[in-house]
Amino acid sequence: MPQPVDIVIYTTATCPYCLRAKALLRQRGLEFEEIPVDGDPALREAMTARAGGRRTVPQIFFGETPIGGYDDLRELDVGGELESVLADAAR
Repeated sequence: MPQPVDIVIYTTATCPYCLRAKALLRQRGLEFEEIPVDGDPALREAMTARAGGRRTVPQIFFGETPIGGYDDLRELDVGGELESVLADAAR
């Protein structure tokens, strides 16, 4: 799957959904930047602001497009929409 956009995932070390999201992205051959927010209130606040007030992890972004968490990412994947959402985010 071509990757036309940067993918960023905000995580914590003990979050099982973060591990699942990273595994799914890797399975699809997608590279991503991981930003761990545990123990860093400023980074978590930046994530929350970028995510429109969502404080839970993971928070996943395709470029500037907020995807949400693992369940949202998985839904895109299972629904066959992951590639088109990546392409749309690149525009």
